[in-house]
Amino acid sequence: MINLNPKPLHDRIVSSIKLFFREAGRECAVLGLSGGIDSALVAALAVEALGKENVHGILMPSPFSTLHSVTDAVELADNLGISYGVLPIEDIYERFHSELKELFEEEPKRIVLENLQARIRGVALMAWTNQNGSLLLNTSNKSEIAMGYGTLYGDLTGALMVLADLYKLQVYSVARYINRDKTIIPESILVKEPSAELSINQKDSDTLPEYSVLDPILHSLIEEKRSGSDLIEDGCDISLVNRIMHLMNVSSFKAHQLPPMIQIGDSPLLPDYKCIFYKID
Repeated sequence: MINLNPKPLHDRIVSSIKLFFREAGRECAVLGLSGGIDSALVAALAVEALGKENVHGILMPSPFSTLHSVTDAVELADNLGISYGVLPIEDIYERFHSELKELFEEEPKRIVLENLQARIRGVALMAWTNQNGSLLLNTSNKSEIAMGYGTLYGDLTGALMVLADLYKLQVYSVARYINRDKTIIPESILVKEPSAELSINQKDSDTLPEYSVLDPILHSLIEEKRSGSDLIEDGCDISLVNRIMHLMNVSSFKAHQLPPMIQIGDSPLLPDYKCIFYKID
């Protein structure tokens, strides 16, 4: 059973961010604000850990970003009281698109163009850290990482993976907890359908099973160490289980190229040397 009790998850992450920055001798964090729930939660947790004056957000809308994603990100930043900047990436993206088309002597594949946007954003965020001496907080969650739903050297870059041991359902739970006293994360962020917005009308569910279906299966495979055969015997759809296990297997190489992560449970996806687990009283 996935632990959806938000307070201990929240408290461990906030304390871990504090200790990580203290050990690194840094005070300031930066992150990309997409208008989605993952970046909203990381921003809120960072503010609790480091103070609003030490957290900066960067909005990087692309040709495929919706207006509500931008307005949601701005509303979040205003609610948190953090500074933010806006860097539209359309011109950079179009220049890359044109140059790659000439290099390939054909139209780049969709996956090339989707990953290109993530990598442009990663370059901009890392440039900010170099310019300002801050550390980049990564916003990918455990469900996405397990399924390989992320771009190496793009949205998987950073100094610390804050949500890498939280399944998407846990992300929603902790996000709701953030709003326990007042609205910090806008309700529109909490209820919108998840999307990477790297192509027209893209949704996470175009590539992944619904998180309400995916997360319990991932939890059984990863935390409970159950086999695919066990799940199929329990009544899970064989094609779904096989698809999930296939995606996990073919993307497992990415774990060795990811930043260190905050460990919450006993079964992190990353190698031990990349897992940060503080003893917190």
